[in-house]
Amino acid sequence: MAKESMKARERKRQKMVEKYAEKRAALKEAGDYEGLQKLPRNASPVRLHNRCQLTGRPKGYMRQFGISRINFREMALKGLIPGIKKSSW
Repeated sequence: MAKESMKARERKRQKMVEKYAEKRAALKEAGDYEGLQKLPRNASPVRLHNRCQLTGRPKGYMRQFGISRINFREMALKGLIPGIKKSSW
């Protein structure tokens, strides 16, 4: 489990990116790079990091499901993810 402060920080960044998305796009369209630099650093989508929605784990993230590989495996074995089953040959 990730620290709650790390998960909270990531949620805060996500909100800030959403808040400034339109303004950021307008400044980019106009080519106003000085205006872009005056925006908060956390308003940049590049600063976001993918984290597991359940545990907050930053590594082993599966984009298609939004969870880490460990949680994905546990849920798949329990049958909680429709259409996924363990392969064997």
